Amino acid sequence: MANSKIVKTNERIAEKVVNTFEKIEDTVVSGYTKIEDTVVDGYTKIEDAFVDRYLTREGESIADAKERLKKNKN
Repeated sequence: MANSKIVKTNERIAEKVVNTFEKIEDTVVSGYTKIEDTVVDGYTKIEDAFVDRYLTREGESIADAKERLKKNKN
């Protein structure tokens, strides 16, 4: 009987620990994702500004200039 109570108590503790670690994992991953999105968006804005200012031709959009540069690279 005592062994059964100990096993059940250990299972409940293990479940609580796992749930806590899952919450921590979700928090860390969502924080990383937000940081990653912010960095990528910032880089894209800088890249677009550079392409717009220095690499576009007369009447060419930023997307067209990027596509042209991609083709010229190969």
